[in-house]
Amino acid sequence: MAEEGVEPMADNQAVAVPAVAPVPVAGEAEAPDTAVRARAAELARDLEEHAHRYYVLDAPTIADAEYDALLRELDQIEQQYPELRTADSPTQKVAGSYSTLFTPVTHLERLLSLDNVFDEDGFHAWAARAAREQPVEAWLCELKIDGLAVDLVYEAGALVSAATRGDGRTGEDITLNVRSLRSVPARLRGPGVPELLEVRGEVYFPTAGFAELNASLVEAGKAPFANPRNAAAGSLRQKDPRVTASRPLAMIVHGLGANRGFEMESQSAAYERLAELGLPVSTRYQVCAGVDEVLAFVRAWGEQRHDVEHEIDGIVIKVDGFAQQRRLGATSKAPRWAVAFKYPPEEVTTRLRDIQVNVGRTGRVTPFGVLEPVKVAGSTVGMATLHNIDEVGRKGVLIGDMVVLRKAGDVIPEIVSPVVDLRDGSERAFVMPTHCPECGTELVRPEGEVDIRCPNTVSCPAQLRESVFHLASRGALDIDGLGYETATVLLAEGRIRDIGDIFHLAPESFEGLRGFASKKVDQILRGIEAARDRPLWRLLVGLSIRHVGPTAARALARELRSLDAIAAAPAERLAVVDGVGPKIAEAVVDWFADPRHRDVVARIAAGGARLADEGAGEGPGLLDGVVVVITGTLQGWSRDTATEAVQARGGKVTGSVSKKTTFVVAGVDPGASKYQKALSLRIPLLDETGFAALLGDGADAARALAVHEEGEG
Repeated sequence: MAEEGVEPMADNQAVAVPAVAPVPVAGEAEAPDTAVRARAAELARDLEEHAHRYYVLDAPTIADAEYDALLRELDQIEQQYPELRTADSPTQKVAGSYSTLFTPVTHLERLLSLDNVFDEDGFHAWAARAAREQPVEAWLCELKIDGLAVDLVYEAGALVSAATRGDGRTGEDITLNVRSLRSVPARLRGPGVPELLEVRGEVYFPTAGFAELNASLVEAGKAPFANPRNAAAGSLRQKDPRVTASRPLAMIVHGLGANRGFEMESQSAAYERLAELGLPVSTRYQVCAGVDEVLAFVRAWGEQRHDVEHEIDGIVIKVDGFAQQRRLGATSKAPRWAVAFKYPPEEVTTRLRDIQVNVGRTGRVTPFGVLEPVKVAGSTVGMATLHNIDEVGRKGVLIGDMVVLRKAGDVIPEIVSPVVDLRDGSERAFVMPTHCPECGTELVRPEGEVDIRCPNTVSCPAQLRESVFHLASRGALDIDGLGYETATVLLAEGRIRDIGDIFHLAPESFEGLRGFASKKVDQILRGIEAARDRPLWRLLVGLSIRHVGPTAARALARELRSLDAIAAAPAERLAVVDGVGPKIAEAVVDWFADPRHRDVVARIAAGGARLADEGAGEGPGLLDGVVVVITGTLQGWSRDTATEAVQARGGKVTGSVSKKTTFVVAGVDPGASKYQKALSLRIPLLDETGFAALLGDGADAARALAVHEEGEG
């Protein structure tokens, strides 16, 4: 996904995705109406769910290009109605914030995302903005590697930490695995080794080795990886470093984080120095004098992209000089001095052999195409989602058609359209089943929705399998050892009925089951024991309540603090929780209204799972209702730790100053526009002393130390 070294989830292409219709605006000062607010909330929830499926479940249901279209639509709404943009909006967040497989590691400096452009006009517009205040003397262009972002920290020349990107602030500790990569030095070489050096790079799986790996997996009866990026991610997340060492992973360093004793004037000079220290730096970057040279580089590698030993999906373009990078700064999500120029998706034609359906954990019945396997963007594709019955009709595909297959952003396969001229009359239309293929229940299509669903949420075998697997997934309770195959066996053999029985599993529950040796059983039971004490929001995610993803779950847990309180709250109470809204509120109320679901919760509680967060019932937080904007540099605080400190006390941190702002915390070199707007609106300004008072004693104590206007205390 789009960060320095991490693939953006959405690789939308202007030529492939219909333009987003502009949101009608009656007047500059007009507030958003109910329909606009509802659409913005719906987009935010859908984007959160799609990101969750992509990063946590490795089971995305839409193409990257479609994700980008939704993200653009939400960004457009928020630009027209700034009051709808919040700090936790998908437009403001770095993608990929769900993985929790290994020990958490906090990056010394945050890894930001990269903004994307998709054509030369888009790049010209971006470059003009970057050069608005000062001409750019040199640009640095490099290949955008399709792999997994990794953060390395060297102290006194020794590698002390390697972590995945995670959410940009906290990643997973993969130090032992990264040490097995031949391209990553355990110790930097040469004189003048920096006291501290944090570097960011991309770990990739060479395309040649990828085919051999998949062949070996198939021969061993295991599922092959979908593409080299997944292979790189899967290989780095092996719990046994010997497995990682057996695979031909490599790394290229492309960025800097925190450092001491590493003073450079430019990105290109830094690359030369990093290479001298023994770090793997690309030999394919180029310093360009102007935008014409940049675009020539982009075009050249677009034609040579398959000549590279690893997959690429575009070119990263950076302002070369560090001084100008610092002046340009960054938004809350991405640097203003770098952008990813994404190449168009590749397309091939293949035969659509059949259309089948899959039943998900919330009952959604999704059609997917069974294809004649074809290689596209470096990997072989045999299936592609069709999203819903309306999409099948819209695309006009028939079973037996030759179809255009696009691998949008070189990641997600998508059926674009039929090749009508190649039809011979043997093709037939797909007929959506009227009953669930798993349990036989009659399918329903709720009014106003595009999805068809199986309403049998309690005993549908497909939904049970998916829900057990989802509860145990890394994005929910993270139960080690309880994967899809284990969930399938336990349900099929009657050892559990549903997720309510998970916490009642005991050693005897596995007796007589093939493949469950004592070591595996111990692993599962230890995983269940650890899951009993997970935070409330994780359990909420794991319950598979429609529309309730991590964002809504966190908001509900933060506001109501216990599952009993959430279950007892009316829809009106839930809807006013920031990040929830009426649609999610109704879904939560409907879920808990079902006596079968209440029975599931009762069994989870009886199994010893924690149903409330610490401090439940103790009243509001110290900063409940307080809205803070932070600008400038605070001594002893990073922007992220300051934000987390406010949020931990019940406050909210936003990126823009408005009449709803309670305080503006102004450190060294605050943003001029935020500072001046705070003065014009007479919003109290806090220095570091005032901020400390806010965190320690609350809003009243902070106001006593605040500045309200120039020169007045």
